[in-house]
Amino acid sequence: MRVVLCTFPDAESARQIGTSLVEKQLAACVNLIPGVESIYRWQDQVESAPEVLALFKTTESAYPAFAAALAAAHPYDVPEIVALEPTAVADSYLDWCTRS
Repeated sequence: MRVVLCTFPDAESARQIGTSLVEKQLAACVNLIPGVESIYRWQDQVESAPEVLALFKTTESAYPAFAAALAAAHPYDVPEIVALEPTAVADSYLDWCTRS
């Protein structure tokens, strides 16, 4: 299983892309967390922006296609796509994620 962190500029783009990835069965689900403020360096300037954080759940085998589809659809030039490998996942949740 992989948990993928990805920020979006607004809820609508996060919802649209998240829904598409779930419909294509590249992700089992996505949680959208509004109200995130990101502070980052971009083109030699320190910037800040409100964002929506998406937490995607996918499988190891689906991850390459998932990441490619997410990058292609994302509105940012350099989207945050950070995949984490959980060390412990409830068996029932892992089974559901694998089947979704």
